[in-house]
Amino acid sequence: MEIPYHDLVLEFGTPTYVYEGSRMTRTLAHVRNVLHPRLEVFYSLKANPNISVFALLHANGARAEVSSLGELRTVLAAGAVPEDIIFLGPGKSDDELAACISANIYAIVCEAFDELDRIERLAGERGVRQRVLLRINPASSAPGARLAMGGKPRQFGIDEKALLAEPGLANRFRHADLAGVQVYCGSRILDWQAIAANTRYALDLAEEVAAATGIRLDAVDIGGGFGVPYFEGEHALDLDALAEVMNPAIERFARNHPDTRMILEMGRFLVAAAGVYLVRVRSVKESHGQSFVITDGGTHHHLPAVGIGSIARRNFPIRLLEDAAGPDEVCQVAGLLCTPNDLLGRNVLLPKPRIGDVLGIFQSGAYGLSASPGLFISHGFPAEVLVHEGRSYLVRERDDPDDLLRKQRHHNFQ
Repeated sequence: MEIPYHDLVLEFGTPTYVYEGSRMTRTLAHVRNVLHPRLEVFYSLKANPNISVFALLHANGARAEVSSLGELRTVLAAGAVPEDIIFLGPGKSDDELAACISANIYAIVCEAFDELDRIERLAGERGVRQRVLLRINPASSAPGARLAMGGKPRQFGIDEKALLAEPGLANRFRHADLAGVQVYCGSRILDWQAIAANTRYALDLAEEVAAATGIRLDAVDIGGGFGVPYFEGEHALDLDALAEVMNPAIERFARNHPDTRMILEMGRFLVAAAGVYLVRVRSVKESHGQSFVITDGGTHHHLPAVGIGSIARRNFPIRLLEDAAGPDEVCQVAGLLCTPNDLLGRNVLLPKPRIGDVLGIFQSGAYGLSASPGLFISHGFPAEVLVHEGRSYLVRERDDPDDLLRKQRHHNFQ
């Protein structure tokens, strides 16, 4: 359905993130219908941790992958059952590990040998066994990944070589139940052949590590990394072509391991295209021959707009959400921060915007707000709105100055 952006702006103001719920659920349904049925989709909350976004995906079959105590509490509050939660990430605190154990989540994804020792101690203090998946830093890099997560020195996981050198590892622990592996090769992959190759590699590596260390394979997490197109010249991942090659590999592994749970992590792919960041034009000016469009938003809400780790600056899709008859002109779309880096779009072709017009920055449903320094210059975070089945829901209130001051403590030093 067409999203009524102007009605939403009138009701909720700007700057505001708007998420199209039906687009998220359609994408999730397509993934589940096309890929092998043994694959369980675990939504990565880091992509967009809003509780209502997760609640909608969870209601449509997504499990939960979390990486902090805040995310764990979010998914539990939204109704996720512990059996469908995994917790991963380097540098977990004892409080986080203890919370996972106390909640009886399905698995902690262990990133280091010393973390394994801490899980053993904390689970032992509680007289329980905690299922653990060993995160492997593979020896090979992921082809096609915009962001490599393994295959080189990384803070993530245990090196493949180090694990293969630990025969009998599974027998060293009473309370840390080594029962599977996770292999996450890379992120933002648009090449279906690369994802298929990574999947085959992860499944082969799981069997090799299990044979070398003696661990069970209750679960194998093949990571994810499914990308979405952000920039000109990028093409959407062909999910149907991927399924033709990937599903037979899943089927072979599933036949050999009929009781193994097979996990697919997915965040960006489910929510990125469903989000738009709405900003209103506050000023239009010329400077040294360039046209600057100053908005009421900025990179404090949408830091990825400066490039998502790219060496060369490229723009997210930006559109003027107004009827405009004039020709396009080159504009610099800026926020209201006191830094020259606050450019939401550089050299953007737009019909000449006017004060009060609304711009939309699309493909912004993942790692927009969650990866941005919202407290910079004390503007706070924007509102978030979820539109689903013809209704709009305010799912996060906009910060005001009182919100920013509430947790600060004023000491008078006069």
